[in-house]
Amino acid sequence: MLLLAGFAASVVRFRGDLIRAMQACGCEVHVAAPGLSACREVAEALSRMGVRMHDTPLGRTGTSIPADLAYLFRSWRLMRRVRPAATLAYTAKPVIYGTLAAWVAGVPYRYALVTGLGFAFTAGRRGMLTQVVAFLYRIALVRARLVFFQNPDDQRLFRARGLLLSSTPSVVVDGSGVDVASYAATPLPTGSPVFLMIGRLIGDKGVREYAEAARCVKLRFPAARFRLAGWIDANPDAIAPEELDAWVADGTIEFLGRLEDVRPAIAAATAYVLPSYREGTPRTVLEAMAMGRPIITTDAPGCRETVIDGENGFLVPVGSVDALVESMVKFIGDPALAPRMGERSRGIAEEKYDVHKVNAVMLREMGIAPPQSGAPHAG
Repeated sequence: MLLLAGFAASVVRFRGDLIRAMQACGCEVHVAAPGLSACREVAEALSRMGVRMHDTPLGRTGTSIPADLAYLFRSWRLMRRVRPAATLAYTAKPVIYGTLAAWVAGVPYRYALVTGLGFAFTAGRRGMLTQVVAFLYRIALVRARLVFFQNPDDQRLFRARGLLLSSTPSVVVDGSGVDVASYAATPLPTGSPVFLMIGRLIGDKGVREYAEAARCVKLRFPAARFRLAGWIDANPDAIAPEELDAWVADGTIEFLGRLEDVRPAIAAATAYVLPSYREGTPRTVLEAMAMGRPIITTDAPGCRETVIDGENGFLVPVGSVDALVESMVKFIGDPALAPRMGERSRGIAEEKYDVHKVNAVMLREMGIAPPQSGAPHAG
């Protein structure tokens, strides 16, 4: 099995359990990602797991046609050398170009995992970039044996726009899952409420709405604290450093930077907030749920599936600062609310988002099973 990823730093965190599950089924696993050898911790972790690694240069957010075609060619050449029985590509460019390369290279089992729609499709964008990306998805996914989606809205959109033909099978899985043992429930902090958001610092994540809501709440409740963890991404929609500096300087936001381990930050939070415009299924929300935190997120694709409104958190309209403020104030006004909703979050994480349950579905759909079962597998 050859996994094709667009972001090396996330391979172990997001796909480590899936890789181990594949290995337990007898698969030899290779991983191809840009800058993999430069991410020393990731490379060392994959090496300890016995994974074969391959660097595949790729501009994750650029629109350079020559660079993308070079990635397709390098992926094809890698596949001709490695001769995998199956490929699993995730994130936009690996799904598009990696699947095409696998088809040209004659890889018999080609799987794609759509983890979100990205910049070209969010916030109602309908320009030339969206049309080009849609066309590329269409010609790539018709060559996939099976396409995984992380929420039903993305699946419906791909079908409705003709990006995914009716002849191509697809399955919805519950995100990437979360290891509920590693992300154990922790007691909520005492004292003034602490709100937390983690993610890439881009507009589509709702970072500006989070900052503005924090400013409004602090005018009424100065003791409330608002923390933000993440990094400024190479993205057309990225938050400007000057914006972030201003939020920190006026005391609105406590910026934690990029975190290798988010668990201490979640443990120190009363509630987790993600005002995103659209997601596949947000991993940080699942991690916060597993640790017993209530969630405030948007009634948007990928986000709405994680919250039962009023039970383990609140759903707010996309872009609504007022609704964010109202939800935050509820936790401030009722100290018993966060523990009750947090307990429900943990229960949902265990029932629905346990990574071992999610991976079991993916392996079954790909026909991968432990050798002793006698079932065929695409190793």
